[in-house]
Amino acid sequence: MGRGQAAQFDFAMAEDGGTAAHPPDPGPAKRQRAKPEPRHGWRGRIGRLFVWTAVLLALCAAIFALYRLDEYAASDAHFILRGDVLHHPGLTVTGMLHAPEARVLGVFREDFGRSVYLMEVSERRRALLAIDWVRDAAVSRRWPNRLDVRIVERVPVAFAVFPAGGSKLIDAEGVLLDPPPRAAFDLPVLRGIAPEQPLEIRRARAVQVAALIGELRPYATQISEIDVTDPENLKLTQVVNGNVIRLQLGNENYLARLQNFLTHYPGIVRRLPNARAFDLRLDDRIILEARPDGR
Repeated sequence: MGRGQAAQFDFAMAEDGGTAAHPPDPGPAKRQRAKPEPRHGWRGRIGRLFVWTAVLLALCAAIFALYRLDEYAASDAHFILRGDVLHHPGLTVTGMLHAPEARVLGVFREDFGRSVYLMEVSERRRALLAIDWVRDAAVSRRWPNRLDVRIVERVPVAFAVFPAGGSKLIDAEGVLLDPPPRAAFDLPVLRGIAPEQPLEIRRARAVQVAALIGELRPYATQISEIDVTDPENLKLTQVVNGNVIRLQLGNENYLARLQNFLTHYPGIVRRLPNARAFDLRLDDRIILEARPDGR
């Protein structure tokens, strides 16, 4: 090979190597700065000011309208409760049978001659619930100028006779009730209750009495007295075949024990005609209670 050919070959190789090599690193890319958002001009500021002004005006108008409406409802003659505690055409009371009428109507004394809108319904209901005969109450407005009052009265279960003297009716929740005038109740006498007892104690004993009366419903008219002095041993005074009998019933199985006694009583009275007190706390036997004189 000649010299000229070798030089030509070397030149070609160098040329090929140059084209095969990687292109030079362009270096880190330059970050382009974000274009700032166009700022709102004076038109945008005026627009926002206009919106907030409109909202403020609407709010002021709403407040003023509510004020005028409140003023109208509180003073307009259309909403005035007519009458008084003696003549009350605008007040309707339902469910009142034994609750003292004067106390019930007295709750609304200051509402007569005023707008029913001004009446505090929750306060009137609380005042009604403070009356002993009222177990529950609901007070509602009937627009434009009437009131509806619905009362749920307590139901007495017995006459509670106190050890220190005096008596009151008592309901199943242990609440003592003043007997209403000219009202007749066919209820047993209850002993073992006193006004100074906490309500929880009276309630627990009244619940026992209500359970006993409910269980002995077929014989309820013959029960004359119930003694709950000992809650573990309720004592019952009952008329059986014309005789006044005193029975100890314990605190359960009242009906079964009484029926067992009534089944065997004819045979007992034939053998022991003067027996008047019995202990029925054992379900399988009847025990004659000794008389105070020991006989």
